Amino acid sequence: MTIQSQQDIEQLMKIGKIVALTIEEMKKSAEPGMTTRELDLIGKRMLDRYGATSAPMKDVAFPAYTCISVNEEVAHGIPGDRILQAGDLVNIDVSAELDGFYADAGQSFQIPPVTTEMDNLCKYTYSTMMKVISSLKAGVKLNQIGKIMEDEARKGGYRIIENLCSHGVGKSLHEEPINILPYYDRSERRVLKAGQVITFEPFLSTGATYVVEQGDGWTLTVPDNSRVAQHEHTIIITNDKPIIVTAC
Repeated sequence: MTIQSQQDIEQLMKIGKIVALTIEEMKKSAEPGMTTRELDLIGKRMLDRYGATSAPMKDVAFPAYTCISVNEEVAHGIPGDRILQAGDLVNIDVSAELDGFYADAGQSFQIPPVTTEMDNLCKYTYSTMMKVISSLKAGVKLNQIGKIMEDEARKGGYRIIENLCSHGVGKSLHEEPINILPYYDRSERRVLKAGQVITFEPFLSTGATYVVEQGDGWTLTVPDNSRVAQHEHTIIITNDKPIIVTAC
């Protein structure tokens, strides 16, 4: 969507805060011995508390309230009977709707004990996200997002998952601009415009450069033993610094 009024901003900030609070509550609650379904239901209770609706369940019939991916799973993991273990790398991705406005965010973290390798991966992915976000404003070409992401990943000794993209959001879960690529594409001519609402979500990998869809039709996994971290915010593009909608 493109912002039309101050009320649009306020509504996006409202649902964005709910998404952020839901992720924080789920992250705080994650512990060894609980199932991913139990963690998902914590997310449901948070969304219910604020009157919000699970966007993937509402828009694309996803079979759970949130996406929870563990270890080899990178994105769109379906919560179920999988039991969380100490040392697991977990990604929580929450998308929600309230009064016709949508926000989308995610975080990767390790269940203690935290290892240096996974801690560095998660922190570096977050810093990459924030560096790219700080560079975005009206007039920036979309392919610069991919270029900066690639450059930052390389500096940190990581690789980019190339078949997972950022996207527009705001009045539905996926909107124009779709397929904001995570790598530099010389042929990409689109330019960011003031008022656009987009997600930005780098996936940094210790090895793989792509993910594979599993038989459940949703879960995306790496084809090797590498690990991937994701961080995601919903942002509003302005003529200066973006407004981060999903900051808690």
